[in-house]
Amino acid sequence: MQVRAATRVSDSRLHIVNVKGDGHGSGSAPLASTASLALATPELPAGAGQPPIIARKAWAQDMAPPRVAPEYGAVEMAFVHHTENPNGYAASEVPAMLRAIYVFHRYVKGWNDIGYNFVVDLYGRIFEARAGGIDEPVVGAQAGGYNLVSTGIAMLGTFSSVPISKAARDALERLLAWKLSLHGAPSQGRVTVKVNPAGASYSRFPADARVSLPRIAGHRDGDATECPGNVLYGELPTIRTGVQRLAPNPTRATLTLTIPAVVPETGATPESSGATAPNGTPTGRAQTLSGILELLDGTPLSGAPVLIQARAVSHRGEVVSERTLGETTTNPAGRWELDATPLSPSRGGIWLRAICPGGPGVGAAVSDPLHLPGGISLATPPTSPPAQSTAQTRQAAI
Repeated sequence: MQVRAATRVSDSRLHIVNVKGDGHGSGSAPLASTASLALATPELPAGAGQPPIIARKAWAQDMAPPRVAPEYGAVEMAFVHHTENPNGYAASEVPAMLRAIYVFHRYVKGWNDIGYNFVVDLYGRIFEARAGGIDEPVVGAQAGGYNLVSTGIAMLGTFSSVPISKAARDALERLLAWKLSLHGAPSQGRVTVKVNPAGASYSRFPADARVSLPRIAGHRDGDATECPGNVLYGELPTIRTGVQRLAPNPTRATLTLTIPAVVPETGATPESSGATAPNGTPTGRAQTLSGILELLDGTPLSGAPVLIQARAVSHRGEVVSERTLGETTTNPAGRWELDATPLSPSRGGIWLRAICPGGPGVGAAVSDPLHLPGGISLATPPTSPPAQSTAQTRQAAI
């Protein structure tokens, strides 16, 4: 073991990481083969289509549990990283390499899970990294100050003086085209974001500063680092062009809850006019969930299916499911509405999203999540045709 440092090193700790899974460091436990690596779900045809994404469980192998359940934010941009592992690794070594990164992030850095949302190896394989759902806006620990508004993709290796492989580049472009399109974000141009004080110590900019960053950024664009390496950073302009070619005009979905104005009748009581939740949201009063489905250029999507789903998270994010509460289709203006009746507040409330699962000529898209203090009952309009011809008009509650 040799350590090089610019200054004298003292009181340091050495972490010996056994990622083989045999408990003795002997290396006798077999590493997963490529054929045995299961794919993550769901599959949503956003952008040019969803690339194969290897599920987290394929590399974690029950040895890399998150510390807590994940947080969720939004995906307005993407950061590209390199992991600074040695290049030239074998395909069979990658699961163990990911477990080693997890151990470094989880136990040395003290983070809740592996920091990256996705990792791409030199063979062009895409791995789900941080738990929480590949189709969700999972908050990572990959770009201090910007984790709440971004997704992070790490290229496995070191790319300071060598380029990424063609297979890795193709996979990166396909993943970026899919993930950004799914959340309605363009691949070109810039976006203004605010530096989160919680991660500002990593940032090149002060806390709460409003910063303009590329939609597809290198880690060094936002934080004080050399990541993702000089050569890979220099490749980003052509990578952005490749992503734009794959997904020139993706679908965008929105979700809002509208509370109609009510003029109280004389002598009305809270029981007769609807109770109010602690945060001011009335319960028991009819409200409206609504949104728009359109292309990024503003073209409305008519007759497209829209589902309203509630997120359920278990096993600290390693199991995530979305329960469909209601469904409808968009009108000629690309708009949709559903009658909603909020129920009593519950611990933690619920998170909703609107999702278009995609179809002929329509790419999949998910809205930013919407938090409600309690359950909600949705009624699908009787005149709305069933989405994907699989469900009839119905009322659901959670």
